[in-house]
Amino acid sequence: MNLATQSASPVYEVFALRYATHDTRRSGESYLGDDPHDDIAMPLDFYVWVIRGSGRVVLVDTGFDAATAARRGRRYLQSPLALLGELGIAARDVDTVIISHMHYDHAGNIRAFPDATLRLQEAEMAYCTGRCMCHEVVRKPFEAHDVCAAIEKLHAGRVVFTNGDEAIAPGIDVHLIGGHTAGLQAVRVRTARGNVVLASDAAHYWDHVRAGRLFPIVHNVAGMLDGHQTLRRLADGPDHVIPGHDPLVRERFAHWNGHPDIVALHMPPLAGAEVEVEQGEAVLETGDAQ
Repeated sequence: MNLATQSASPVYEVFALRYATHDTRRSGESYLGDDPHDDIAMPLDFYVWVIRGSGRVVLVDTGFDAATAARRGRRYLQSPLALLGELGIAARDVDTVIISHMHYDHAGNIRAFPDATLRLQEAEMAYCTGRCMCHEVVRKPFEAHDVCAAIEKLHAGRVVFTNGDEAIAPGIDVHLIGGHTAGLQAVRVRTARGNVVLASDAAHYWDHVRAGRLFPIVHNVAGMLDGHQTLRRLADGPDHVIPGHDPLVRERFAHWNGHPDIVALHMPPLAGAEVEVEQGEAVLETGDAQ
């Protein structure tokens, strides 16, 4: 998408909706190799993202349900569908669901959106249904019933596959990142403050992308590191890259109508909470991502 096309594109509202958390997680669980924090408490939040504007609603990822949270030891706060309701959005209003990748925390409620078209990288479907799933450690972050739900959508004629980078709509495009899984994709959205990139698990925390550190669930190490560079290239600045699981997202952006779990990413960061670039790396001005 060239700059002339971007300038003519509609602008959207973008919201991060936190529906669950893993508040007993340690930093040693989030880094491959040396832990730069000496194993401190490092909570991990679970989000889905909403893109709204120009008469359409696009959902990025679908989260998981309460039963999955109990089974996997996560603290479930509320259903993603309930959070959508807070924004005045019903399941039937969602015309497109972009699945960043098929891990349980991103693809757990596909059946709740029967009328929506599912957008998925072809490499991801091949990954979660192919020979890699013969290995228990690889298939552990997947849920078989979520994969089956995506296949049901496919046979209902409601899946559109992408191979690489593609425009979903004017001002919304997906980009194949890989690294974490074979077909992980990030989503770039045109907003009033510029291009915002929903990284999903291409960067779990801001610390991963700004310091070039690896999350331990990784399909391709070089691909994960290359993905950090891609995120920075696609975004209009360091504070335009939105990590997939960082609790600091809720500290650095305004909350919609004061709601503790709905964050407006199309608005500028709160005063004093911008991400600055220093010597080629993104540095968070307030708080400590580590």
